[in-house]
Amino acid sequence: MKLQSLSWYLIKKYLRFDKSQPFITVSAVLAFLGVTIGLMVLMIAMAIMNGFDKEFERKLFTMNYPITILPFGGSDVTKDDVEYLQKQFEALKFSPYIFSQVVLKHGQKFEGGMLFGVNLNQEMQINSVINEALGGNSSLGEFDILAGNGIKEALFLDEGDKMTLVFTQGDPGGLTLIPKMKRFTYQSSFRSGLINYDKAYMFTPISGLAKVLGYDEGVYDGIHVYSTNPMKDIEAIKGSLPSHLRAVGWWQQNGNFFSALELEKRALFIVLMLIILVASLNIMSSLLMTVMNRRQEIALLLSLGARAKEIKKTFFGLGMIIGCGGVVSGILLGAIALFVLGNFNVISLPADVYGSSKLPLELSFVDFGFIVLGALVIVALSSFYPAKKATEVNVLDTLRNE
Repeated sequence: MKLQSLSWYLIKKYLRFDKSQPFITVSAVLAFLGVTIGLMVLMIAMAIMNGFDKEFERKLFTMNYPITILPFGGSDVTKDDVEYLQKQFEALKFSPYIFSQVVLKHGQKFEGGMLFGVNLNQEMQINSVINEALGGNSSLGEFDILAGNGIKEALFLDEGDKMTLVFTQGDPGGLTLIPKMKRFTYQSSFRSGLINYDKAYMFTPISGLAKVLGYDEGVYDGIHVYSTNPMKDIEAIKGSLPSHLRAVGWWQQNGNFFSALELEKRALFIVLMLIILVASLNIMSSLLMTVMNRRQEIALLLSLGARAKEIKKTFFGLGMIIGCGGVVSGILLGAIALFVLGNFNVISLPADVYGSSKLPLELSFVDFGFIVLGALVIVALSSFYPAKKATEVNVLDTLRNE
């Protein structure tokens, strides 16, 4: 009780404004504000970083599909395979497809693209972009096309326009191969928010494309799979697949991309944590000035029987109160800032670039925990050194000279 009473009494005393040494109080206030602002900025920056990452991943997974099942060893994916998987994994959604690279011609303009033949009813269940573009109505004709907005703008397409598609597959003709060609009707466009896909991807009913490419009924190039937890579900799918099929996760094919995003996030966290580190130096300097200013008082307390542990606890507690006060204030201000940015149109983004005019924000509990923990560790380390120096005051020399 004595230890707690003395330490707490000294902490309250040293927190008061000292008219004889105003700079010490100013330094402590600056340290408090530095930690507050640093933590608030770190919370906002990590929320924006996470928000953009999640939004980008969501769009990529929508257009690339989380899991794709492909044939292996020169075999085909068949209707029986789809039905088998639907029975094995009732919680997942499957959309078989066939695929071809094509050259599009409309008027005098040419563009390259990738054409997917899909069952539109099944595709709309796993691809929100296609579902939104068609308005939930899968009423495309057999040789109608839903094209990306980039293709529409490049070829100046209007609804009902005819365009010629040249396929990479060829028909034998005399001594050479003649590329397959077929006229399709443009009906509508979609906007995914990712320009590379909007300028290349097209969708058409699978029945028409199968006729053009000469596919047998019920034969596909692969199966797109929708899953809310693809990294877990892919293992279960692999364990149940027939030997002629294999499952591939999009993140596995693009591991370097996700590694780069994670590295960027870590680098941003470290750089912004330096703001709190710099602010904590003010805590250290403020405490050291307090120790220097109170040397005679510390020496007198030690000579009267106060233990070094009491003195150390006093200055360590003083630093933690300043630092933790800044942490709590930073959390409150950060939460208010995130609420304002998330609910009011303070920052407007170009929708054609980001796919949304609203600033994406998402601060995970893990990131929030690391932010708070990192700030507390820095504050504790900054408070420890001055507290240790306070116990090293030479009692005899200090009392004799001062």
